[in-house]
Amino acid sequence: MTHASVRAAVFSAGSWGTAMAKVLADAGSSVVVHARRPEIADGINTTRRNPGYFPDVELPSNLTATTDPAAALAGADFLVLSIPAQSLRTSLAAWAPHIGPGTVVVSLMKGIEQHSGLRASQVITEVTGLPEHRVAVLSGPNLAREIMAGQPAAATVACPDEDAARRFQQACHTPYFRPYTSADVIGCELGGAVKNVIALAVGIATGMGLGDNATAMLITRGLAEATRLAAAMGADPATLAGLAGVGDLVATCSSPLSRNRTFGTHLGKGMSVKEATAATRQTTEGVKSAAAVLELARAHGVEMPITDVISALLHEQVTLDQAAAALMQRPPKPER
Repeated sequence: MTHASVRAAVFSAGSWGTAMAKVLADAGSSVVVHARRPEIADGINTTRRNPGYFPDVELPSNLTATTDPAAALAGADFLVLSIPAQSLRTSLAAWAPHIGPGTVVVSLMKGIEQHSGLRASQVITEVTGLPEHRVAVLSGPNLAREIMAGQPAAATVACPDEDAARRFQQACHTPYFRPYTSADVIGCELGGAVKNVIALAVGIATGMGLGDNATAMLITRGLAEATRLAAAMGADPATLAGLAGVGDLVATCSSPLSRNRTFGTHLGKGMSVKEATAATRQTTEGVKSAAAVLELARAHGVEMPITDVISALLHEQVTLDQAAAALMQRPPKPER
């Protein structure tokens, strides 16, 4: 397969899906974006812009769009999924019959499915029946707006099949986007899911005006939580020290472009969960995944105090002041 002959189908046309579609196209791949709304597909095809998310950014000519999932998947080497984690199961069930016999599915999702506690890659294999070696994940410090502007970024492509990981690495390698490969799917997915919950905590602290020391504390101890859970579930702890772990955590907790941090800031300023949801407008994976991450932690005997407090706050079981006090009044212990 030559580089120029790679065909990628990106589902769907939200902010991160559009950004990854642009990366793939800039790397020389032929890209078809599946959009739910006809006006988005029409806008991409006629104006070379996504009118719903990035009306100010011109898209490459080798990137087109359709509302037909079968047409998008025809001949695709890669199916790249960028949809809300909680709607993955239902949406993928409708698309699965169109997945070709050699297509590798790549998840960009950073959430844990509620009720089942499954990671996105596990939902994909369960729904499609595909073997694990045909499912990859991409994770890292990837703020969509910066990538659309061509600013430098990197990510980790994880797959049990090293060849599949390398092929996708080549398909999305551009002068501004540098992908690395890994076999640690579990570590990459858990790093991405947990960092969203920690970013909510950082946003809350920011909204409450608690200062940079509090932010640094939450990022550091949040990384410890993610690493403990990942190790308990069979991941390599070193993965959490890389792009899919601390890299993603720092970007999401530090940037005002982060949905999860922004949502948390709204909460920290006194908004209710409902009000923060309306103000944020886009999917905030940490809000949906917090309880599911906490259930995973309990099932594996892992202590995750920040996640515990954030989950309780999101379910209105504690107040803001009670949440802040709960984090600071825990018994002192050795750092690990």
